[in-house]
Amino acid sequence: MAVDSRLCADLHCHSTVSDGVLTPQVLARRAFTQGVTLWSLTDHDEISGQTEAREAARMLGMTYLTGVEISVTWAARTVHIVGLGFDPDDRVLETGLRETRSGREARARRIGDNFARLGIPGVFEGALQYAGNPDLVSRTHFARFLVQAGHCPDVQSVFDRYLSDDGIANEPMQWTSLENAVRWIHDAGGRAVIAHPGRYHYNATQFSALFDAFKDLGGEAIEVVTGSHTPAQFIEYAAIARGYGFMASCGSDFHSPSESRHDLGSLPSLPADLTPVWDSLV
Repeated sequence: MAVDSRLCADLHCHSTVSDGVLTPQVLARRAFTQGVTLWSLTDHDEISGQTEAREAARMLGMTYLTGVEISVTWAARTVHIVGLGFDPDDRVLETGLRETRSGREARARRIGDNFARLGIPGVFEGALQYAGNPDLVSRTHFARFLVQAGHCPDVQSVFDRYLSDDGIANEPMQWTSLENAVRWIHDAGGRAVIAHPGRYHYNATQFSALFDAFKDLGGEAIEVVTGSHTPAQFIEYAAIARGYGFMASCGSDFHSPSESRHDLGSLPSLPADLTPVWDSLV
């Protein structure tokens, strides 16, 4: 199915419910102003912003798909799986997400302890100031505090120096399994998408195993055009989608006007020969 060129879809962004800086309602208005016509809010491991986002989208005339970004541990690294078009009242999904995010505070405290050992005290408390949802304090909140406190010039440099998966202040986290994430999404009537595959530090063999495992579990799509990919990666992951028969998704991964590489709705359309993940959902 060719993508309707008139459709501007953005199916990956974050609000104050997780690690974004705008509320769902304000985010919806920004998406609309940027020309988005199909929108989804995909907060990390949390769907409490869905009602507000859906109602705001409806009032603005945008088509809305329910969304979430689930944290998964696969081959000892974190992978994110986006769920789209699911029933937000599904109890199994909500229970799974609650269990997945339950370890975030303890992990954040350990990260704070790591910074203290590096000679930077008070970082956990500082990060909490930036967390609209204290139960979801994340590495991004730490990064915002460290930038504000003058320890690093920007959020990316915090990750590069301290908080990447192998960073000196990071704490590994055992998230849910790939199997669980895909099952929760499917059982709630949604579609499963591998978010921004170009961000994961796997070798070619591991990537092949990831895509094979995801496909075997019934995973439907990968993000091709995303704010986390370079233009060269748009081409690379379009080829992956064709090769595996995956549908394609797109989204800015917008968090903040001052931090994000791309604004909502600012990315190019998906290649016309790929089947969009929203096919039959809208």
